[in-house]
Amino acid sequence: MHPQMGSKGFMVNRRAFCSFGAASTLAVVTGGAKMQAQSKNASTNSARLSTGNGEWTYDLVPHWGMLPEGKKFGGTHGAITSDKDGNIYISTQSDTGIIVYSADGTLIRQIATDYPEVHSMQYTVEDGNEVIYTVVQKGTPKENWLFLKMKTDGSILQKITAPKEAGFKASNEWRITSAVPGPDGSIFIANGYGDSRIFRFDKQGNYKSSFAGKGDGDGLCNCSHGLAVDMRYDQPLLIVCDRENLRLSHFDFDGGFVGHVTQHMRRPCQVSFHGDNAIVSELQGRVTILDKNNVPVAFLGDNPDKSQWASYRLEPSSIGATVFSAAHGCYIDSNANIYVSDWNKTGRITKLERRSI
Repeated sequence: MHPQMGSKGFMVNRRAFCSFGAASTLAVVTGGAKMQAQSKNASTNSARLSTGNGEWTYDLVPHWGMLPEGKKFGGTHGAITSDKDGNIYISTQSDTGIIVYSADGTLIRQIATDYPEVHSMQYTVEDGNEVIYTVVQKGTPKENWLFLKMKTDGSILQKITAPKEAGFKASNEWRITSAVPGPDGSIFIANGYGDSRIFRFDKQGNYKSSFAGKGDGDGLCNCSHGLAVDMRYDQPLLIVCDRENLRLSHFDFDGGFVGHVTQHMRRPCQVSFHGDNAIVSELQGRVTILDKNNVPVAFLGDNPDKSQWASYRLEPSSIGATVFSAAHGCYIDSNANIYVSDWNKTGRITKLERRSI
C-alpha cells in the first residue's frame, strides 16, 4: 500500500517548506568560460563550497564538464541521465546536441547533433540493449516535437509524432515535454507545453489512450512537464511534475489518478530517484529532496533572490555558485552525486558531490 493511502484515499502532504541559505564562492564553467561568483561571506577560493543540510550536504565540484573553446551549452533547457558505465548525458539547447561526459567531467563525445533541443531523457535497458527515451522540441530538418528512442551512440530506433487520435487541429497543439517507458513496455508521453494530456502508446508506437489534461482539479495538470516511474512503493506509479500547479501527482499506468504527492513546490520540472528519495528540480531556483513519505528533507541551491527565479536572460556569472536560478534538469547517480542543469541563455551545468558523514 502507498504510505499515504488510507481507507479514505490518498492524503496530501502539506508540510511546509523551509529555506536554507547558501553563500560561498566557486569557479563555475559555463559555455567554455570560467566565471567567478562571489558572496559576502566568501574569503578565499580554496574554501569548500557546499549546499544542503544534514546527510544531504553537498560540495560543489569546480570546473566540471568544461566544453571545448567556443562551444556553448545554449540554455541547457533539457535533462541529464547516465549509462551503465556511469557516463553522464546532458542535453543542450544548441547544435551541441547531447554531450556525454565521464563521471569526472571529461568530454567523451557528442550525439544526436541533428536534434539540438532534446528536452527530456530517460535511460533504460531493453532486451539487453541500452536505450534512451527522449522528446525533441526541435530537430533538423524540420523534425519538431517528436518522441525518439535512441541508442547511447545516438542512433535512432523509433519515432512517434502527434497521433491522429488526439484530434489536434493545428500542429502547435502537440508540444511534448517528457517520455518514459511503463512497466509493460508502453510508452507514456506528456504534452506538457500543449494541452497537458498524457498519451499512452504500445511498445510499437501505436496509440492506446490519453488521460489528464488542462486544469487544476484532481487528475488534471497545468503543464505536465516531467514524467518518471516511481518504484518506491508496492505498486509502481507514474509521477508527474505538474509544474504550474506547483505539485507532483501520481497516476497508475491505466491513467487513473491516485493522488497529489506533494504541493506548494516551486514549479517542479523533473524527478530523479535514489532509493526511497526523490530529487526534484524546480524552475524557481531550487532542488528539493523528498523522502518516501514525500516530505522535504533537504533543499539544495535555494536562491533567496526571487528576481533570478526562472529568468532565462541571466548571465551565469550573475548567479551565485551555490544557488540555482532555474533548475530544469536533475539527475542523481548511484553514489548519490547530483547533477543539475540551469536554464539561462548560455546554460550552466553543476555537479554536486555528496559529503561523507
